[in-house]
Amino acid sequence: MSRRLALAACSALLLTAASSDSSRAPILVELFTSEGCSSCPPADRLLQRLDSEAIVLSEHVDYWDHQGWKDRFSSHAFTVRQELYARLFGLDSSYTPEMVIDGAAEFNGSDSARAAQEIAKAARRPKAQVVLARTPAGGLRIEVDSAPAPGDVMLALADPAAQSQVAAGENKGHSLTHVAVVRSLRKIGSVKRGVAFRSEISLPPEAAAQRIVVFVQEDGQARVSGAAMLAERSQGMASPMTARF
Repeated sequence: MSRRLALAACSALLLTAASSDSSRAPILVELFTSEGCSSCPPADRLLQRLDSEAIVLSEHVDYWDHQGWKDRFSSHAFTVRQELYARLFGLDSSYTPEMVIDGAAEFNGSDSARAAQEIAKAARRPKAQVVLARTPAGGLRIEVDSAPAPGDVMLALADPAAQSQVAAGENKGHSLTHVAVVRSLRKIGSVKRGVAFRSEISLPPEAAAQRIVVFVQEDGQARVSGAAMLAERSQGMASPMTARF
């Protein structure tokens, strides 16, 4: 085999290689949290324990930022997302810590028994297959098989881990650790029921060191009907890879 053919074969293999994240179930676990909330650290630790089982996202809200400590990971966009969940679930108001499983159930984010129960329930639901691959140019290829319902294709970029030494507020003096801290979350497309979705998008340079999560969420920020994740390039292979669930 010529050197050129060998390189081509190697590239094709890398593009289809299974990601080390295939052990995670295609279930989206969202935690709405804040470094300014004294009841949130136990939920942050629970999310870290769930990280090996499901696709987790830590979304830091901003309504605690006036309590003496500004959470550097907070975003009003996550507050708005949580508020929409509150309306969907019929809650009087948003609260932290709140865990949401596949957009279908919400509960106190520190409740490990409820988390296990809802993850098991979500695992029994039919899901669209989501396949991700980093492209040689640093972009992302997304493929979604036939979706069970119309919805939005969402892209989240998350820092794999983070730590803060809190100097004020309710957690003053504590060192807090986080996993999968979302830095951006946006819609990248739409799916119709029973129709496949294919797209290739560019990514910012910092995405090479971040987790990439793509999920399909039914219209109105309802149930999540498919999800996949790619780990940061510093983990495992440094070449393009594909996650299949």
